[in-house]
Amino acid sequence: MRLRFERRERGMNPASTPPRVLFLCTGNSCRSQMAEGFARALLGGRIEAHSAGTQPQGMNPLAVRAMAEAGIDISAGASKRPHDLGGAWEAVITVCGHARETCPVLPGAGRVLHVPFDDPPRLARAAGATDADAAMPHYRRVRDEIRAFVLAMPARLSAIGVVTPTDNHHTE
Repeated sequence: MRLRFERRERGMNPASTPPRVLFLCTGNSCRSQMAEGFARALLGGRIEAHSAGTQPQGMNPLAVRAMAEAGIDISAGASKRPHDLGGAWEAVITVCGHARETCPVLPGAGRVLHVPFDDPPRLARAAGATDADAAMPHYRRVRDEIRAFVLAMPARLSAIGVVTPTDNHHTE
C-alpha cells in the first residue's frame, strides 16, 4: 500500500505556526505513540504532533505503561492511518523500517526523516520475556531513546528547513 501525503510549500509555516509532524510506524501501537506523546508533552506549541500507522493494530498496553512511568498519559490514544488525520505535513518521521519502505517520497527535499527505533515487543520476545514485568526494560529503553530524539527534534527539523516557534518550549 502506498500512502499519499499532501505537502505544504517550504516556508509556509511561519515562525509563529507550529509545523505539523507525523510520526509513522507500522502498527501505531507503540513507538509512534510514544513519540507523539513526548512531542506533545515536551515540545508544547513548537510542533503539532500526530502519529499513525501503515497497518494500525491498537494501543500496546505496555507502551501506555512505560509512558505513564515517565509521567505522560497516552492511554486515550488510538491507532489510526495517516489518511484518518488529513491535512498536510511539514515533516513525516518514520520510526520503523516497514513504515520507511511503505512511506512515499514526498516532493521537496528533506521532508521525510527515518529515525529507526527498536521494536519493544520484538525485543521482549527475543529476550524470552514471559510476562509484562520482564518485558518492561525493553519498553523503557526504547521510550528513553525516543524521548532523547524528541528533545533534539527542533534542531533536526530546522536543519531540513522546517521552522518551529521558539516560544512555549520546554527545556529539560
